[in-house]
Amino acid sequence: MNKQEKVNFIINKLEEFYPTIPVPLDHTDPYTLLIAVLMSAQSTDVRVNQITPLLFDRADNPYDMVKLSIDEIREIIKPVGLSPMKAKGIHGLSQMIIDLHNGQVPQTYEELEAMPAVGHKTAAVVLSQAFGIPAFPVDTHIHRLMYRWNLTNGKNVVQTEKDAKRLFPEEKWNDLHLQIIWYGREYSPARGWDLEKDIITKTVGRKTVLNEYYKKLKKNRL
Repeated sequence: MNKQEKVNFIINKLEEFYPTIPVPLDHTDPYTLLIAVLMSAQSTDVRVNQITPLLFDRADNPYDMVKLSIDEIREIIKPVGLSPMKAKGIHGLSQMIIDLHNGQVPQTYEELEAMPAVGHKTAAVVLSQAFGIPAFPVDTHIHRLMYRWNLTNGKNVVQTEKDAKRLFPEEKWNDLHLQIIWYGREYSPARGWDLEKDIITKTVGRKTVLNEYYKKLKKNRL
């Protein structure tokens, strides 16, 4: 298979697996999505989805959020981890949205990334999922799979994002980044990986990754 055939195979398989694509983080609008994505750093979506209702019950818009103190926010979001930094970020970006953007979440990388605790990946998720602007947010699952599928050298997420955008058609980016995340979680995880269930990697995977997998399997059976 050449690279283009591999890309087409991946797109078609992911369409088969995920014809309708669930969004991992519960939210009702761009603001609640931005807060949820910020909270998900080094945490799990399941944990974030348990905590956001408690926070949004108190404040689901920037005007109510800035009425809470940073300590109050921190107390609510403590279970998701990194709560001092995240609480500061949530309070600070809410104030910025009020001061600079009339209470509305902006729709550019530059404006989003200028906010406290908002990195490139967070901005990309908000642009793609809240506004439908083509973006390819790269998380650990996408980074891992793009390497396993020999579509990037996997040196860093910046390179992986560039390669994903170069290889996949722009109109597919927003669906694909979610489909790859779900596929990575279900069929191609970092731990407890069963290649027999991972049809995409089994078909198009990087030779060194496959050889390493079989070598390990053989060793474990001895």
